[in-house]
Amino acid sequence: MKNIFIFLGLIMLFQQKANAQGCVAVRQMSCSSAPHSSSSDLFKQKNGTWLVSTSYRYFKSFRHFRGSEQETDRVANGTQVVNISHGLDLGLSYLANPRVSFNANLPLIYFDRSSLYEHYGNSITANPDQKRFHTGSQGIGDLRLSANYWILNPAKILKGNFSIGLGVKLPTGNPGVKDDFHKLTKDGTEYLVTKPVDQSIQLGDGRMGVSVESQGYRSFGKHSSFYYSAYYLINPAETNGVERDPSNANVDPIIKYFSVADQFAVRVGASQSILPKSGISVMLGGRVEGVTAKDLIGGNEGFRRPGYVVAVEPGLSYMKGKISATATVPVALYRNRTKSYYDLQDPSGQRHGDAAFADYSINFSISKWF
Repeated sequence: MKNIFIFLGLIMLFQQKANAQGCVAVRQMSCSSAPHSSSSDLFKQKNGTWLVSTSYRYFKSFRHFRGSEQETDRVANGTQVVNISHGLDLGLSYLANPRVSFNANLPLIYFDRSSLYEHYGNSITANPDQKRFHTGSQGIGDLRLSANYWILNPAKILKGNFSIGLGVKLPTGNPGVKDDFHKLTKDGTEYLVTKPVDQSIQLGDGRMGVSVESQGYRSFGKHSSFYYSAYYLINPAETNGVERDPSNANVDPIIKYFSVADQFAVRVGASQSILPKSGISVMLGGRVEGVTAKDLIGGNEGFRRPGYVVAVEPGLSYMKGKISATATVPVALYRNRTKSYYDLQDPSGQRHGDAAFADYSINFSISKWF
């Protein structure tokens, strides 16, 4: 039974991020609940115990989708947008008692984005040498403070449990990072325009939000279990006041500013302990994460790229004493860039923006009790 809780703790430790793999701009942040808040070690900890954790995630997005259809010509022609993301989450949790924890998560982010269309252009006429240029952002993301509560008494009920969590997202990440964009005059002279980088590589969304979530588990046999987690970030604000392109007077007012979009993530799966005495388990599950086209609360104007990714998520976990670690590689099975509110205003029904997605992401997490 102990191994079941060990695995469940580690699955919660792994990057429970709502962070879609690409231009669908889901902010980099960890799940608000304690990183291994369902482990037997947690339930045995004394009140007042602290948990320090860190999680790393990498992805490279470059495959363009419009709806669920991939635009294969973008890669073939070399006009694809490439986003490279490195994210490091710093987490601190306080265990008030075995059922209640308080948590803080701060992301440290490095983004690099390269494209043709944002600079000289995609066409051979505008960009005969097909030059690609880079923009980027680096810094802290949006801080999240939260609380998590296990509904059933974990000291009495061992086979299954579920929790609820409530958090607040603070706008500590810069939503208006700027960089230089390369442009050409009619006579071919290059000049630079400094303006906000693309929404997908901004460090924050600029407004406060509220997160709600739940996670749970059910054991079967001695060393196996099912698990789930669900997360939704409510962003009541419509836009964040960051003008996408101040130099362009012809931008449609609906998408003049960056939106502050809702986001979500759901994970389900099963685990099996393969070396119980060493604390090693394998896991296999699925996950869905993305950005909504319309918010649960508030308006929907502003620029956003809604969409979602469905992925299969294999992984390994390890726990020994007060140290735990996990590694997973979610692989995308289905990607869909859904229509935005702006797209839906087109009376012809033809307008449908695209977005770039990754094939997979690499995730690693480690934590220690104090």
